[in-house]
Amino acid sequence: MFPSDLLAGKKVLLGITGSISAYKSIELIRHLTKAGATVRVILTQSGARFVTPLTLEALTGNAVIDEKSENWYSDANHIALAKWADAFIIAPCTANTLNKLANGIADNLLTQTSLAYSRIKIIAPSANTAMLANPITQASMKLLKLANYTLVDTQTKELACKTTGDGALADPMELFYVVARELLRQTFWEHRRVLVTGGGTIEKIDEVRYLSNFSSGKMASSLAIALYLRGAHVCFVSTQFPTTLPQDMCSQKVQSAQSMQEALTSKLATIHAPLAKAPSLVHHDHEHTHAPKTPYLFMAAAVSDFRVAHPSAGKTKKSTLGSTWELSLVENADIIASIDKKNLRTIAFKAEMDATNAHANAQKARIDKGVDAVCLNLLADSQSFGTDTHTLTYIDAHQEIALGMHDKLTLALALLDKAQALEDYTA
Repeated sequence: MFPSDLLAGKKVLLGITGSISAYKSIELIRHLTKAGATVRVILTQSGARFVTPLTLEALTGNAVIDEKSENWYSDANHIALAKWADAFIIAPCTANTLNKLANGIADNLLTQTSLAYSRIKIIAPSANTAMLANPITQASMKLLKLANYTLVDTQTKELACKTTGDGALADPMELFYVVARELLRQTFWEHRRVLVTGGGTIEKIDEVRYLSNFSSGKMASSLAIALYLRGAHVCFVSTQFPTTLPQDMCSQKVQSAQSMQEALTSKLATIHAPLAKAPSLVHHDHEHTHAPKTPYLFMAAAVSDFRVAHPSAGKTKKSTLGSTWELSLVENADIIASIDKKNLRTIAFKAEMDATNAHANAQKARIDKGVDAVCLNLLADSQSFGTDTHTLTYIDAHQEIALGMHDKLTLALALLDKAQALEDYTA
């Protein structure tokens, strides 16, 4: 799913404590290493009861550090490790370790390293519901947020103790998103409101048939994820969600062109408001209200040009139609052309199959639709849809840049780098 160089050069230190959910740390390591990160593990004595050093070393390619292996003739000690890591995540973190950290207790290698570490600190708790809800534990979590720890919310589900309640470790994919976002966020996109539309719209013929197109929604999903990783406040409005999204990303499912326009109009009505920190799986030190930055709209949806004038109720019977069926179509509104673009940066997507005139058509669309930029996607045929790789050309009033063929997340990240220039033009 993620490009193998997404986290290239990033160093992640993972602390594992004595929770039954320690097995989930194996999946987190897999996600991080596949994305190119270097991972090292500190394993507590209790953690070793649930997952073995051999397993962790096989996955990371690095020796596990614990109380017995700590030394001062290499960097396998709490001071050197604190200097080494770009991000330090403790997952799972038991209530015992959580309460120790909040009170500055450093009685093992993990807590000593945490006390010495001053950069990106992430805690993913895992505990019995009653232990988590204990006022002492709750107070500790508040202290840790004030001490610049990022806390990832637990899940409510059946726990290892056979009771159902809050306390389960967050899913490994969610933990990956938290780590990756902390490592990849950029000042330009951080706390900026961004709307992304995606997928091919669906226009009903009757209750079982519809008109649509071959759009898979993969590029739009990758773009929404890229913006999330850069720190943007993303709302993704789409007909399809082919990729697992961060659970705290705003998303809204729509179907027709009209429902997409209505959703977009509603979101745009509040897009210029100051950005207050929304409820999230991730909690930082304190609440913020951020000064508004110019919002962006990426219109990556493949909106149907026409809809059926009079969709039928129920299912139209073939026996009532005869040998031919003529549908009366009416034109849909051009959503991107019709919205108010004041104090809004807008990037449209345009698919073309005419290689000779594609670039001229894209420039014309940029002007006719009144958008700041167009992303040109030159297609060969219907088989070009739904692929994992893609080609795009970024076009604005000042530049035309071929972004090449890449996996869609890499392409989305490259697009975001180019789209920043729209702010420079108006500065």
